[in-house]
Parts: sequence; C-alpha cells; structure tokens
Amino acid sequence: MGWSEERVALLRKLWAEGLSASQIAKQLGGVTRNAVIGKVHRLGLAGRATPSRPAKRPVRTARPRVISPSAPRLRIPSMEPRVVIPDLEPVKFEDGRAASVLTLNESMCKYPIGDPTDADFAFCGRNSFDKHPYCQDHARLAYQPSQARKRRQSGEPDELRRMMRLSAM
Repeated sequence: MGWSEERVALLRKLWAEGLSASQIAKQLGGVTRNAVIGKVHRLGLAGRATPSRPAKRPVRTARPRVISPSAPRLRIPSMEPRVVIPDLEPVKFEDGRAASVLTLNESMCKYPIGDPTDADFAFCGRNSFDKHPYCQDHARLAYQPSQARKRRQSGEPDELRRMMRLSAM
C-alpha cells in the first residue's frame, strides 16, 4: 500500500498528536512501524508537539551518608616468637665455587641465594634434612604456616576472633 495524500496528512496529524510509530501504523493499516518512522524522517517531522514517552520520574536524591567513627581494631600480639634466620652465604667447595645447578645433589639445600641474572648467583648447598629440598634454616623461611594455623597455635579461638571482627564493624 502506497503513501497517498490522505494517508500522509493523517500521518502528519497523528504524529503531531504525539502517537508512537506503532500506534500510527495500526491506525493507518497496511504499514509497519518502520515504514512510519522512515516516512516521518523523509517528511522532516522530527519535532513533536507532545512527547510519546511518559515523563521521566523525578530522581530521588540519596540520603546523606552518616559516617560514624568505628571502634578501633584490636591488635593481638602474636604469641609465637618471630623466626629469625641468619643471612646465610652459600657453601663453598674446595675449589672456591658455590653450589650451582650442575653441582647440586639430593642431599644439598636447593635454596637460591642472590639474583639469578648475577654472576655470583648460587644455591645454599648445606645438608638438607628429612628428604626436604632445604636445610633447616631455609625450610623455616620457605615453609611459613598459614594464618589459620598460626591462630590455632596461638591459642586464640576462632569464635573470639570472629566476634572481635564483628564488633569492630
């Protein structure tokens, strides 16, 4: 169905009244919403007398946020002593060289010492213990207990910690 003069006049009238393209297409019959939109643009009817969309709702302003001072967090000193590991130098062989990847064996500590890109990079080379890859000093450094295990060892119950954390909120 084509656009006759009467149909174009009706389209202009309905568009000026603020009807949507879908509503106009239903009233005209035989045309789609997209055909109405295309004809409106070709006719230059972009402006409307009344908006077809409902007015926007007023935006509610947010309530001011009350920031209250929180309770200071309690710091419980750790009951376990801090692990102090001396700064160990790599073991030197008879020829004065330190342990390298090529000279390491199963019973030697494989803890890296220094920057791998430096020429003086080496491995610890001391005797490892109990089939571990590290000597006792480096094993204490490498294998740190998890935070939960530290809490359990310190004797502080998890329930007490949880309650203190909740009270600090």
